[in-house]
Amino acid sequence: MLFTNLLAIVPVLSNLALGYEVKTPPLDTDWTYSVGTDPWPEYPRPQLQRDQWKSLNGIWKWKKAAYPGEPIPASGSFHEDILVPSCIESALSGVMKENQTYSWYQTHFSVPQGYAQRGRKVLLNFEAVDHQATVYVNGQLVGTHTGGYWHFNYDVTNYLSSNGNNTLHVFVFDPTDAEGYMNPVGKQTRTPSHIFYTPCTGIWQTVWLESVPETYVQQLDIIADMSGQVNVTVGTSKGYDPVTISVMDCDGDVIASARGVTNKPFDFVVKSPSLWSPDSPTLYNITVKVGQDTVHSYTGFRTLSVGEVEGVKRPLLNGEFIFQFGTLDQGFWPDGIYTPPNREAMVYDLQVLKDLGLNMLRKHIKVENALFYRACDELGLLLIQDMPSMPLRTPDADQQADWERQLDILIRQHKNYPSIYTWVIYNEGWGQITDEYYPEFNITNRIRQLDPTRFIDATTGWHDHGAGDFHDNHHYANPQCGTPFYSIDSTPYDKQRIAIQGEFGGIGHNVSAEHLWKVELAVSQINQTYEIDLDLDAYNYRGHFLLNELREQIERYACSAAVWTQTTDVEGEVNGFLTYDRRIQRTDKEQWREDIQALYDAAAKRGGVAPKRRMAMAMAL
Repeated sequence: MLFTNLLAIVPVLSNLALGYEVKTPPLDTDWTYSVGTDPWPEYPRPQLQRDQWKSLNGIWKWKKAAYPGEPIPASGSFHEDILVPSCIESALSGVMKENQTYSWYQTHFSVPQGYAQRGRKVLLNFEAVDHQATVYVNGQLVGTHTGGYWHFNYDVTNYLSSNGNNTLHVFVFDPTDAEGYMNPVGKQTRTPSHIFYTPCTGIWQTVWLESVPETYVQQLDIIADMSGQVNVTVGTSKGYDPVTISVMDCDGDVIASARGVTNKPFDFVVKSPSLWSPDSPTLYNITVKVGQDTVHSYTGFRTLSVGEVEGVKRPLLNGEFIFQFGTLDQGFWPDGIYTPPNREAMVYDLQVLKDLGLNMLRKHIKVENALFYRACDELGLLLIQDMPSMPLRTPDADQQADWERQLDILIRQHKNYPSIYTWVIYNEGWGQITDEYYPEFNITNRIRQLDPTRFIDATTGWHDHGAGDFHDNHHYANPQCGTPFYSIDSTPYDKQRIAIQGEFGGIGHNVSAEHLWKVELAVSQINQTYEIDLDLDAYNYRGHFLLNELREQIERYACSAAVWTQTTDVEGEVNGFLTYDRRIQRTDKEQWREDIQALYDAAAKRGGVAPKRRMAMAMAL
C-alpha cells in the first residue's frame, strides 16, 4: 500500500530531468535560471478550484513531426527533452527552435489513488496549446482542440491503463502567420521585425489532472453588482440538479447563501458588500456544491455603466467616473516568449504599474493564464482585454467565422474576472473586414448577449465606423483624447461615445547591450521606435511633458481614459517603463506618481472622483 501511494506522487523515471537544460536566450531575466523542472506549481484555474488535482508540468519528451495524421512515433524515437509549459521557441523550453509547424510531445503519468474509482471521472486539462492540439492517451485518440489561447479538457477515464502507467502524446500544429492561415496570433510572426515578435508554439500553459464526480460543475458564471445583487448560473452537462452557493468574507465567515438548480440562472442578495475598485479591490470567496462536487471560486461586487457627467459621456465604475490610466501590456518575455518564467516574475510587472499609481492596463492582443487575471483582481488593476488579432490580411468567410468563434470563447472563459472591464474587438484594422461590410456591429451585439455587464471597444485605433461604447484614438507621441483635433487614420471625436486614448507615448530610450535583445535585426531596428531619448533625464522630461498634455485634454475636452505604450521593452522596441529583462526601470517614480495623480485630480474637477494618493507599495502579493 505504501508503494502504491508513492507511485501517485513520485514522477515516473522517464520524466526525470536528466537531459533538460535551459538554453541561452538572446537576453535573460533574474528568473531565467531558477525556473527548475517543476514549473508553475500553483493551482491553474482559481475560479473553478477543486481539492483533487495533479500537475503534469515538468520535463516531457519532444520531437519534430512531419505531417498531420502521421502515426504516433515509437517511444525510443524521442531524443529531446522539453519543459512543459513553455514555447518551443523559448530558451526555457530547452529546445529553442523556430518554425516548428508540426511537433510531437510525450510524457508518462500515473493517476492518484481514488481519482478513477466508481462514480468518478478523470479530466485531463490543458490551459493553452498554440495552435492546434491532437491528444492521445495510451495510443488512443482522445480529441483535437483548435485555438492557441483557450483552456480545454477531456474525460480520459475510459482511456486509462489498468496497470496505472499511462502515456500521453500531443500532436501540435502551429502555422502562426504563414500565408493562407488567419488564426488569432496577435504580435506573433515567423518573421520578427520591430513591432512583431518571436512566436510561441506548443504547450505554453499548465497541463493537469483532476478528479470529478459523474455530475460536476463545468462552467460557473457569476455577476455581482454594486447593490449586492448576485446572478449565478452553474453549468453542468445536463439536467436541473440542486445547487447550493455560499459567499464568504475575508475572515471565512459565510455572509450569504442561496439555493438553485443547475443550468438555470438564479439570484440572491448579499447585504451591503464592500465594493471592488482599484482603490479597494475587495474579493469574496465562494463555494458551490452540486451533488458530490464542490468547487471554490471568488467574485468582486462592482457595476460598470455609461453615464453623462457634466455633459460628457463617461465610463462609470460603481456609479462614479474615475479616470483610467494604464499601459499597453504585451506579455512577452525574453526567456519564455509567451510564458513568464514563474508567477513571481509575472506579478512583478503588475506591481511596478500599481506602485506608480496606474489603475489600469490594456492586455494587448494576447490572453494570459488565469493567475494573471487573479493577480489583477487582487491588486485592483482594471483590464482592457483585447481579442488576439489575425495577421494583417483580410480573412475569407470561413476564417472570419472561426475567429468570431474564438472571440466567443474569450468572453465565456474570462467574463467572471472583476478586473476585466472592457472587451476590444479589433486593433488598428488588423484582420478587419472594411470593404464588403463592417462585422464589428454584429460582433458588438453578440458580445452584449454573452456579457451585458462590460464596455466594448469595437475598434481601437482606426477603421472606426461607430460601433461600441468607445471612440478610441491612437497617436504618437502626444495624445488626441476627446479633442477637436485628430490625425488619420483615427477619426474625429464622436460625442455619443466615451473618449479614450487607446495608445500614445511610446517614447524610447536605448540602453547598453547587456539589456538588449541580442538579435541583429532587432538591434538594427531600434531606431524605428516612435521617439528615442538619449538619456533618462530626457526620457522623464518627455514623459512629464506628454502627461501634462494629457492632463490639459482631461481639463479642456472629453478624455476619460488613456493607455501609455508600454509596460516593458519587447525585442527591438525600447519604449517600456522597464527594459525587456526587467532589470532597469526608466521612470522617475516620484515624478510619474505626481503626474499620474494629476490626471485623476483633473478628472475629479470635471465631475469625477480622484483615487486616493498612493504611497510606494510593498512589492509583494
